[in-house]
Amino acid sequence: MSLRTFHIIFVLVSTLLTLCVGIWSLVQYRSEHTNAMLIMTGASLACMCGLLVYGRWFLRKLKDSPL
Repeated sequence: MSLRTFHIIFVLVSTLLTLCVGIWSLVQYRSEHTNAMLIMTGASLACMCGLLVYGRWFLRKLKDSPL
């Protein structure tokens, strides 16, 4: 497996993991109503958005790469 393939898979898995954590913390917030769960939801969804932007940037960079 090449380093590029590993990197793409790693970013994809990380994005899915942050989505799952965001959904889990939102469900916990609905049952507990604690501010910590609301902050965790926002932080994990913000990280997911950042990973999506980074993944898109990386794929565009790969398209322009000669290798």
